Amino acid sequence: MQTLETPRLILRPYTSEDAGFVLDLYSRLEVQRYIGTTPKLMQDRSEALALIEAWARVDDGTCGIWAVQDKKGANLAGTLLLKSIPASGPERVPSGDTEIGWHFHPDSWGRGYASEAAAAVLAHAFDAGLAQVVAVTNPANSASMRVCTRIGMQHRGSTDRYYNTVCELFAAKNPA
Repeated sequence: MQTLETPRLILRPYTSEDAGFVLDLYSRLEVQRYIGTTPKLMQDRSEALALIEAWARVDDGTCGIWAVQDKKGANLAGTLLLKSIPASGPERVPSGDTEIGWHFHPDSWGRGYASEAAAAVLAHAFDAGLAQVVAVTNPANSASMRVCTRIGMQHRGSTDRYYNTVCELFAAKNPA
């Protein structure tokens, strides 16, 4: 997986040493409340390690799941995702679209980290030749919708094409 840098952040692969942060992040209702149709709080370190292992399998040179680290304090701030988005239906089959997403620790909210990291990953996606990237948000998640707008994504309305739920759809096309 390619490590990416912004003026304030390093986006790098997760390692097993990050399991404590992953557990802390995904065991919080305020983080999980907009992920999936029913929030599922992470319960223990073994779940965190299993998730880190699953994330490593997403890496294909373009897509991946990055740990977002603050350069100044070297603290982890969140997760940035670029991955295949599943189509709605009885089985989670690929839709053919690529999704960008983010999950940040509440201690990092309000600092612009999500926008900064997402802009870097979106540029990486387009540099790798992707024609379009989509983002979906829970209709109540106004903070994520603002991030989508800040990184240049266009709101395309509501959709039920992904994740078996109604989401707000944003898309960005490769400017090249």
